[in-house]
Amino acid sequence: MKTELGFTFFDCGNHYYEAVDAFTRHIEREYKKRAIQWAQLDGRARLIIGGRVNRFIPNPTFDPVGKPGALDEYFRGRNPRGADLNALFGDLEPIRPEYRDRDARLAAMDEQGMQGCIMLPTLGVGMEQALLPDLEATAATFRAFNRWMQEDWGFAYQERIFAAPYITLCIPDNAVRELEWALRHDARFIVMVPGPVTTEVGMRAPGDPLFDPFWQLANDSGITVCYHSGETYYSKFMPAWGEADYMMSFQALLGFRSLFSGDPLQDTFANHLHKGLFHRFPNLRMACIESGSAWVFHLFEKLAKSYGQIPFIYQEDPRETFKRHVWVSPFYEDELADLLKLLGADRIIMGSDYPHVEGLAEPASYIKDLQNFDYAPDQCRAVMRDNGLELALRRPV
Repeated sequence: MKTELGFTFFDCGNHYYEAVDAFTRHIEREYKKRAIQWAQLDGRARLIIGGRVNRFIPNPTFDPVGKPGALDEYFRGRNPRGADLNALFGDLEPIRPEYRDRDARLAAMDEQGMQGCIMLPTLGVGMEQALLPDLEATAATFRAFNRWMQEDWGFAYQERIFAAPYITLCIPDNAVRELEWALRHDARFIVMVPGPVTTEVGMRAPGDPLFDPFWQLANDSGITVCYHSGETYYSKFMPAWGEADYMMSFQALLGFRSLFSGDPLQDTFANHLHKGLFHRFPNLRMACIESGSAWVFHLFEKLAKSYGQIPFIYQEDPRETFKRHVWVSPFYEDELADLLKLLGADRIIMGSDYPHVEGLAEPASYIKDLQNFDYAPDQCRAVMRDNGLELALRRPV
């Protein structure tokens, strides 16, 4: 039965499945062999990056693909029969037109009651670390990726589909040029993965002054910066724990990685706050997508202690700074009542993760989890619609 909301909603966590030429259609000739390539291995199409098979997504062609929401119950912590992941995935299906065609997607959104959405990568958030340390090839790959995205999806298609170009900071000047290009093409959101950044002068925090020209442009343009989960530099730590130094999306659920406490998103915001990024650039707005909300509680505990111990390094309580600049999209299975008390309804945004298997088969049903935690009707509307629409409007200075 379709969930009736009484209003159309804005989904801050929608995804496309990348076309097979998403990274290659517009790649500059000199980088073709250093960037992402396809190969047939044992009868299957595989991605090759730097001479190494990339396993971030089991089937990077996405055809066939798992059904939306197939792992809903699993991510709620419910697998009473102990079924393995292959069984939980169920039958795969041919890729649907709306996963790759924007007009077909608009028709699907109409059926879902969806006013608009942030359209985000599936494969794209897992490629940067595999391309590094070849900085030039990394930058070229995402230039090509963004031009495919603009061509196939658009950055503000009919003011309903807001695809977010992917920005790598690995070459700071290139990041500025990419953001300038995205702004010229009416981008409302950009997306990146959290964690430290590999540069030609070594590792740097994303809020390091090295990147100030980029943050200045983001600040002045009023674009919304999205941090999305994906492959991060923290994978480099995993071999010390007996794990692979790369991420395999669903196999990660079975190993120690699912219990590892190292959280690049929490550390990214801790560093932003510690280094005063939001006071240098007071118009920045950031949205945290598909990373849940448990990390916010851990971060606030640490910030409270830090502010009590060394208040002189902060211009104000850093928790208040966070609440002014950051919007959080909790997992539907999160503890949503405490998050409401911590941040308020105006800083929470819904994200269904549609059409991923770990998302919701019916995006509008996200409201049921809000209602289960006693969100009032006006709070539900803010989370399900108003906050996302606000972020989709640039707020230039």
